[in-house]
Amino acid sequence: MAIVNRTPDSFYDRGATYSDGPAFDRVAQVVAEGAAIVDIGGVKAGEGTEVSVVEELRRTAPFVAEVRSRWPDLVLSVDTWRAPVARELCAAGADLINDTWSGADPALAEVAAEYGVGIVCSHTGGLPPRTDPRRPVYDDVVADVLDRVGGLAEHALAVGVRRDAILIDPTHDFGKTTAHSLEITRRLDELVRTGWPVLVALSRKDFVGETLDLPVERRLAGTLAATAVSAWLGARVFRAHDVRETRQVLDMVASIRGTRPPAAPRRGL
Repeated sequence: MAIVNRTPDSFYDRGATYSDGPAFDRVAQVVAEGAAIVDIGGVKAGEGTEVSVVEELRRTAPFVAEVRSRWPDLVLSVDTWRAPVARELCAAGADLINDTWSGADPALAEVAAEYGVGIVCSHTGGLPPRTDPRRPVYDDVVADVLDRVGGLAEHALAVGVRRDAILIDPTHDFGKTTAHSLEITRRLDELVRTGWPVLVALSRKDFVGETLDLPVERRLAGTLAATAVSAWLGARVFRAHDVRETRQVLDMVASIRGTRPPAAPRRGL
């Protein structure tokens, strides 16, 4: 799942795809590099300038419609927690609602059911949208994640979302310390055992930076290490800034596991 941010203040690319031209170029690039899903968002995840529903739609709705026109077979995901925004973006051609704020708008699952699209069920430890964590404490962070995302997934199913269109995301960094995100990564197989497909959004996040004491622009190697571990433990979808490198890691893990043949086996033959 490649990231295309229609924001002027995203934490990594600093607005590189805020304008239409670079954003369409980015979609073409990530598709060529092996992305199966493109995730389009119009609001920075963290704290920052308030973005209204009208502004979020201005940034995303025409773009989603045009991407759907240019790439009719591409799976389009939209990163929003607002049901009115999700409704317009689904009408414009989105296939998946990536709700990174854990059902903050309870009508979001109904929108997914109404349009027959997928939904990502996430965990934020109870934080409202665009709130950074303040000393979060859990008796067992993985148990808390399982309880929340499992409940959201069952709710989505109950309101009419197809079972095969529901994903769960432990949501690294959101409502969590670095220790929490590392523990979730170590124990990701517990989420996989629920049977819901697991999405992980690891790319250049703070838990990687704090683990290695590195700024965002130097977190690729740490991100790929976390990606390899998550893939080995059974994660299915990987939200990434660096698509080519992530695709290579996932292919290598799959080949080690024995589910993907080597692309060019010649040695010793």
